[in-house]
Amino acid sequence: MAAPDLVKRRFTAPAPDVAWCGDMTEIRTDEGKLYLATVIDLYSRRILGYAMGVHHDAGLVVAALNMAAVTRGGTVQGVIFHSDRGSECTSADFARACNRWKVRQSMGRVGSCFDNAVAEATFSTIKVEYVHRRHFRTRTEARLRIATWITDFYNRRRRHSVCDWRSPIDYERSETRALEARPA
Repeated sequence: MAAPDLVKRRFTAPAPDVAWCGDMTEIRTDEGKLYLATVIDLYSRRILGYAMGVHHDAGLVVAALNMAAVTRGGTVQGVIFHSDRGSECTSADFARACNRWKVRQSMGRVGSCFDNAVAEATFSTIKVEYVHRRHFRTRTEARLRIATWITDFYNRRRRHSVCDWRSPIDYERSETRALEARPA
């Protein structure tokens, strides 16, 4: 089922876990396609959750959402999750997962890549900076190498203009410390 657009192309957030976005893309291997689903925090552009599999289905987006929620300690009530209107995100399985975590669904318009621009740009970065520079013989090899790149490079070391040229994790840590240091 489609959800209203709660983001309206405002791809920023005042703090972590206010708004996330996500999507799915395909990666080619010698064994065939591998699909990657992601959940990205709009505050820091950190990839909080991801899942990879052979099938382009709701199970992948559910797994990515579950990983994101667990990454944030399970307390994600009220977070907006913005996506396109693909069948995976409009599925009953994904709606149940959002309800279980008390995440609010948001969706852009049909056929408008600009309504989910951060997810699209993140996939472009992953592909241009990593995937298209590699040859993956197997899906397992692709899974391991992409997961390592996301966790060890993208989230920890890759600098983002939105993060004042810091990595997503460094940005979250420094901004959280700055907020905590302010007098009440």
